[in-house]
Formats: sequence, structure tokens, C-alpha cells
Amino acid sequence: MEARQGGIEGVVVRPLRRIPDERGTIMHGVRSDNILNEFGEVYFKKLYAGVINGWHVHKTLKLNYICVFGMIKLALYDMRDHSRTYETLQEIFIGEDNYCLVHIPPGIANGSKGLGSPFSILCNVASEPHDPSLKYLRIDPHSGEIPYDWSRGDF
Repeated sequence: MEARQGGIEGVVVRPLRRIPDERGTIMHGVRSDNILNEFGEVYFKKLYAGVINGWHVHKTLKLNYICVFGMIKLALYDMRDHSRTYETLQEIFIGEDNYCLVHIPPGIANGSKGLGSPFSILCNVASEPHDPSLKYLRIDPHSGEIPYDWSRGDF
């Protein structure tokens, strides 16, 4: 079956406020009224320009991504066979040009590509603390198992 483009059931994109003044900018993040799950851990990932991180599919972990520096192309693919959006692809550009919080439920394959030069910084507010014993599925981003083209879209 060919993948469909569009919004994935359970994925929520929330714009976040930036408040600039002559001293700099306050960048809002996760608040008790904008997170959809319990809190487990916050971590940051530095992603170099052009690098692809993914695919990852978590069984129980809920992700909440904010690109706090640079820009990232976030690609999502619904692998939940019980979902009405099964096998749907969703692409979201997040960061300085689209400052937002992206909530990703379990069962959604996610991958990201750094677009900022020399790097971008991604923040994840995860629903559980990191536990190396928890298994998650990793899929080679170039295997074709997920029908997504990571190349730049020059038109």
C-alpha cells in the first residue's frame, strides 16, 4: 500500500510564544497546560546540518519535540495498524521559522534531518526517563521500508 500524506491521528502541533525585547527573547516551552502526557525526562540532541536521525518507533514512550535552535525537518510515519491514519506520512519543519511543540504518540516512526548550519538543537520532553532496557524499533532511513525520500525538495 502506498503511504498517504497528511495529519497523523494523535500528532499535535502547538505554536509556542516567543517574546522579544531589547535584552533578547523569551522562548516558551512545555507547560502543564500544553503537554499531553506525564513527565519523565528532558534531553537535548545536537543535530548537524544534513544529518538524518531515525527512524525510531517507541512502544510506550510519548515524545514532545521543540527545536530550540536552527531548523529541523521532522518526518513521521504511522505504523499503528489500528489507527485510522495507518501508513500516513507527515512532514513538519520546526525551529526558528516554525517555533512549536510537536506531540508524538507511541507507534509513530519519527526521524529528523538537521537543516540549520552548522547544527540544530532538538529538545524532547519524554513521558518516561531513559531506560536502556526498553526496546524500540530502529529502521534504517535509507532502507525504503518507510516510503519517504530524505532528499531536499528543489522544485
